[in-house]
Amino acid sequence: MNSLLRKIQSLRPILLKTSKRSFSFPVLKPFQNPQVQYFQHLLQRDFSTPSSKFPEYEMPSVTWGVIQGRKEKLVSRVIICDYLKTIGILTDELEDLELPSTVEVMRERVEFLQKLGLTIDDINEYPLMLGCSVRKNMIPVLGYLEKIGIPRARMGEFLKNYPQCLQASVVVELVPVVKFLRGLDIEKQDIGYVLMKYPELLGFKLEGTMSTSVAYLVSIGVNPRDIGPMATQYPYFLGMRVGTMIKPLVDYLVSLGLPKNILARMFEKRAYILGYDLEETVKPNVDCLMSFGISKEALASVIAQYPQILGLPLKAKLSSQQFFFNLKLKIDPDGFARVIEKMPQIVSLNQNVIMKPVDFFLGRGIPANDVAKMVVKCPQLLSLQVGLMKNSYYYFKSEMGRPAKELVEFPEYFTYSLELRIKPRYQRLQSKGIRCSLAWFLNCSDLRFEERLKGEYIEAESFGPTFIMGGKLELPGSEIVSEEEYESDDEILYRRTVSL
Repeated sequence: MNSLLRKIQSLRPILLKTSKRSFSFPVLKPFQNPQVQYFQHLLQRDFSTPSSKFPEYEMPSVTWGVIQGRKEKLVSRVIICDYLKTIGILTDELEDLELPSTVEVMRERVEFLQKLGLTIDDINEYPLMLGCSVRKNMIPVLGYLEKIGIPRARMGEFLKNYPQCLQASVVVELVPVVKFLRGLDIEKQDIGYVLMKYPELLGFKLEGTMSTSVAYLVSIGVNPRDIGPMATQYPYFLGMRVGTMIKPLVDYLVSLGLPKNILARMFEKRAYILGYDLEETVKPNVDCLMSFGISKEALASVIAQYPQILGLPLKAKLSSQQFFFNLKLKIDPDGFARVIEKMPQIVSLNQNVIMKPVDFFLGRGIPANDVAKMVVKCPQLLSLQVGLMKNSYYYFKSEMGRPAKELVEFPEYFTYSLELRIKPRYQRLQSKGIRCSLAWFLNCSDLRFEERLKGEYIEAESFGPTFIMGGKLELPGSEIVSEEEYESDDEILYRRTVSL
């Protein structure tokens, strides 16, 4: 073998000189697919010969019909590897790869890939793509990818992310995957978008990970019609193993008090939650919440209201906000924990936004200690628009003529619509000459309010409701004042999740 290689090396100058001679291409039957015709043209534009009758359909023909002997193959391999090394391509991974018979064909493959936007470094990331025939592999695959929605301008980017697709069979491998995705209710125009985000989907087996992940999610209550939108938003869950990734996350969240049907609603709206790492992110964040004073019983409510809290850099955010609340709002750590339980979105709220409602109250002469009490009781105040608060406050002072103390006792007043609830109900009270607290006529359903006006429902004055954003309103004494008289904990969490 060594003597044979030495002979090949001595023949290299002659072979290289011979390999540069001109060659011609046969005329092929044209493809009808316009996407395929484009990639054909991309090749023939630089490799066609003037003597050909139909240059737009010419293809390389150097290896077609050529039967090489063992020695000739070794000679060609040495020449091709030498050429690849001169342009910077590593040949270590090509030892077991079948290469074309001449350097001209290899040069065509390299230059064709470069015209698509790939660099030598990109080819070195996956040099096995050099084993793909331009005619038999690349053009059919690229034509099909463009047909299903991969933009021509981003084809190079797609190949950089998933060059393995060049080795795939369009009919046997690519078409079935696309049909499977369409069967999940992914819109036809979104297929290209989904594959650009997660091109590895083209390499999955239908009876494997994709099918099992979908089946499991449906089994815990995810609506089958929502799988398509979920996959469009976050296609990566289709490649997640149920036993090692999805199920452990679901089981852990259930152990915190979140029912599966609530988790299903969360996943439908925010599929990316499935991508949160259980050990590295979710569990540490839950431990962090408890270390900042959030009660274990409130964890399910916190997560249902703000599922993204499981994936945030939570310790840094909580530390910053807790210090800010203590310094600017005079709210101690225990009060801060109650604020997070009622409105966990506070961890991500900009501090400048937080100060606008606070400054509004301070500017109306409400003492800082009372403002702190209002925020702890109703943290939703911090996310309200100051313009709307001004209108509600003006009506409270000019039309109602009530003292600011009532706002301290019932800060939820600002969370109700002035035009849709406050004004109409107050006018009804005025017409009947009824004097009552803010909570009595605001913190109830329309039906209960009518009952109160008719005297059919009488209860003693109380200190006001417990206000939970998106959930039911509950007065002390466990007297429910929402539309439904009785709701299970699951239903409460469901309403809270959907409202967000």
